[in-house]
Amino acid sequence: MPNLSVYNKVQTISKALGRERNLMSENKQQNALKEKQADVRMETKVCKETPSQNLNFEGIHKEDLKRLQNFRLLDDDFMTKVFEDEKCAEFLLQIILERDDLIVVRSTSQYSIKNLQGRSVRLDILAVDREKHVYNIEVQRSDKGAGVKRARYNSSILDANLTQPGDQYENLNETYVIFITENDALKRKLPIYHIDRVIRETGEVFEDESHIIYVNSKIQDDTALGKLMHDFSCKKAENMYYKVLADRVHYFKEDEEGVAIMCRAMEEMRNEAVRKRNIEIAMDMLDLKKTIASLTYENISKTSKLTVDEVKQLEKEINA
Repeated sequence: MPNLSVYNKVQTISKALGRERNLMSENKQQNALKEKQADVRMETKVCKETPSQNLNFEGIHKEDLKRLQNFRLLDDDFMTKVFEDEKCAEFLLQIILERDDLIVVRSTSQYSIKNLQGRSVRLDILAVDREKHVYNIEVQRSDKGAGVKRARYNSSILDANLTQPGDQYENLNETYVIFITENDALKRKLPIYHIDRVIRETGEVFEDESHIIYVNSKIQDDTALGKLMHDFSCKKAENMYYKVLADRVHYFKEDEEGVAIMCRAMEEMRNEAVRKRNIEIAMDMLDLKKTIASLTYENISKTSKLTVDEVKQLEKEINA
């Protein structure tokens, strides 16, 4: 197929729509075209902007440095880098759970858990202690992102992925889903909320070892937890109470090596955002392909910037 401009691709799709009128009602056809034109206009914008952005390395670097200096631990992009360090994750959990004996043996950031039957998730921090208790720590600036159903889902997907075929239910790991929120997500004006199942008739705790905790960062009093939440709101390491966290923040904001790591991480985030958008475009076009026989994998590949093999694999996953 010729190397068409994005504009010509729109025209090609428009003509294809005309030829397929016997397969679609006129109303549906027009709606589909409008949706695809909107996608291609977005792609046109990306194509026009990307070259100048890619060439302006110095400008991007300066912008990254500016963003970096404004990061707080309440910003998940920054928080995940700080708390992938086991000592920092351990210190955080010791204060929230009031357990000085807690020892973290592994801490991982941006941990993806795929769910073949439903929505997959990416956890900010996944940590494991020496007793094999599992902790999912999330930072949320938006109340919507810290909804109670989100906490329930994270808890369930941990359970589903901690077991292997043949495992006994009694061997399920004890789990904690912890949301640190910028606002008081549960609106009760408390510094911390512990959510555990109970037997209503007796008031006894239902010992399933599944825990959900919300921490309200708005309360920054003189308690250990209040000082921790103060540190989560700081932009500068020198203003923080806790040295273990301040040292890590200083490393990523002031140390040459740490700054380089953060700049690379921000570049990866940008690339990931572009790829996510490309996948969304491909998914929309695959949906349109069901009613437009002349829309090929090659068309979708050129518009979405995915390879033909990636487009075909995406289609398989959608139809699975």
